[in-house]
Amino acid sequence: MIEAVELRRVALPLVVPFRTSFGTQTVRDALLVRVLTPSTEGWGECVALSEPLYSAEFVDGAELVIGRHLVPRLWAVEHPGELAGALRAVKGHPMAKAAVELAALDAWLRGTGKSLACHLGGVREAVDVGVSVGIAGSLGELVDQVEGYVADGYRRVKLKIEPGWDVAPVRAVRERHPDLPLQVDANGAYRLEDATALAALDGFELLLIEQPLAEDDLRGHAELARRLATPICLDESITSLGSAVEAIESGACAIVNIKAGRVGGYLEATRIHDACVERSVPVWCGGMLETGIGRAANVALASLPGFTLPGDLSASSRYFHADLTAPFELEEGRLRVPEGPGLGVDPRPERLAELTTSVELLRP
Repeated sequence: MIEAVELRRVALPLVVPFRTSFGTQTVRDALLVRVLTPSTEGWGECVALSEPLYSAEFVDGAELVIGRHLVPRLWAVEHPGELAGALRAVKGHPMAKAAVELAALDAWLRGTGKSLACHLGGVREAVDVGVSVGIAGSLGELVDQVEGYVADGYRRVKLKIEPGWDVAPVRAVRERHPDLPLQVDANGAYRLEDATALAALDGFELLLIEQPLAEDDLRGHAELARRLATPICLDESITSLGSAVEAIESGACAIVNIKAGRVGGYLEATRIHDACVERSVPVWCGGMLETGIGRAANVALASLPGFTLPGDLSASSRYFHADLTAPFELEEGRLRVPEGPGLGVDPRPERLAELTTSVELLRP
């Protein structure tokens, strides 16, 4: 039985600004959800950004939806398996629902002594990780950034691209690192009419092109896939198990990026993973500038057997000078999967106190 829910906002300055085609982040304004039961507590993190640019959700809206519409539906929930049914009446808002689900799941698993990775079906003790590199101010700056991440040991690099910033940056990095596993992410910045420009990337032996077209353009992605040699991976277009199956079976993608927040939670993310494995479609775990709370959950998800490509997980130091939890650190290009009950990590009280901008405690 859930006795109370705490909504806490924290602000973590990023080590360096992170620029993409949908905006520049300098501070991670994160919404944390803490579920309290008679015997334990659990933590979740909402991955919505400050503005509705990546998706329709944004952190102020998510906080309102969770507090006003989702939390009142939790009081009768006895088991995380009941959550989906309890929250189904609220339309949309997958990132808000995912945060609530994770907090409840963490609390329940802590009570049973079972780790999240074990509960989801994880099979690895550590996972290969890559790093996502934003749009830089110059080619020289980009190459220097990539050089540093390669030296750190990352096993794959992803470059953000947009019209006018695509072939030249990819060429610059590929010339410096001819054998580096490399991929690009457009965040829907292109149109099908840009197919010729995107085909110019085929010569660089990329692992994939992520979300080149708009999220609702499966037909365009399927047509683009026929014109490119580089595999297409979808991100924003994958919002549920149904959308993932439709994208695969329509030929819109050959690889799937799974973000638990985008699809409504880690249980739905696991179902998408299973469907992709059944269809021999590789998957990898995407990131949303999570703190150590969300990062722990992502690492647990990435320990499932179908996650055969390095994810956007990264060490804590990639984004934050000091994380909310004990830092996740690279070990030969891998992150260790937490073994403790639930998430296997806890926020550090002194960091919470330092970074908290607001707290609200909700009771029945």
